[in-house]
Amino acid sequence: MTDICSIHHVSLIISSVERSWAFYHELLGLEIIDRPDLPFPGIWLKIGDQQLHLLELPNPDPVDHRPEHGGRDRHLAVSVGDLDRLAGSLDQAGIVFARSKSGRAALFCRDPDGNALEFIQI
Repeated sequence: MTDICSIHHVSLIISSVERSWAFYHELLGLEIIDRPDLPFPGIWLKIGDQQLHLLELPNPDPVDHRPEHGGRDRHLAVSVGDLDRLAGSLDQAGIVFARSKSGRAALFCRDPDGNALEFIQI
């Protein structure tokens, strides 16, 4: 048996620190945290006790032809306190999103690089 207790971080590939900064920090409001000195650009973000690492590297995965609904793709799911407020912010920023097809209080969108995100109201 292992002593695994939680997820520390998730890493996503991005193509532009500037675009991702605008989406994750300015639009979603995630806190930027220090990152190690690495030989490529990136952003480390805080989500509760966990982290999201955005790595500006060549993407080995195709971005085209991903499922229209992010729930049918690899995705990062995070909890939010007010889903309607988030939906309003996404809508105002012109970010396409879809409510959960299961009827749960959740929505899906994609970041500027096509990474699927799920937001679940707690």
